[in-house]
Amino acid sequence: MKLIQRDGESFLFHISKREKGLLFEVLKLYPLIPIAHHRVSQTAAAPRVTESQKLLESALADRTRENKRQLLAMLTQEARLQETDGAHRLTLSLPQMEWLLQVLNDIRVGSWLILGEPDEKKGKPIELNDENARYYAAMEFCGLFQMTLLDALQQSS
Repeated sequence: MKLIQRDGESFLFHISKREKGLLFEVLKLYPLIPIAHHRVSQTAAAPRVTESQKLLESALADRTRENKRQLLAMLTQEARLQETDGAHRLTLSLPQMEWLLQVLNDIRVGSWLILGEPDEKKGKPIELNDENARYYAAMEFCGLFQMTLLDALQQSS
């Protein structure tokens, strides 16, 4: 996937058929981070945190529902993804790029959590097996797409 042009807040990307297929498969995993994983505080007193935690979880649930709605709209809107010469042209607005980055990050971090929070520098390598290999692929693929989107944002600023 690569940026072809930017017109104001509209970004046009070239995306191969294979990349489109992979992107759509990865996006089907959303959401992966459990809402309870997000904590208001690790150290604050429990009675105060409980109410704040409930508010945070409610807000995150609302945001997740909205992201899923937008994701479904993106996957089904023909004007957004037009086939051309064996590939596709993907058009995204700036706000759509921002929420797509959030969705991809959720899938990437969620995959990392499912993989047991591997960290090679701390001697905790990824232990791949038949059940978790798809999350490793999703984590890497999301990182690639995130870098492409962030690079497009940076190139155009």
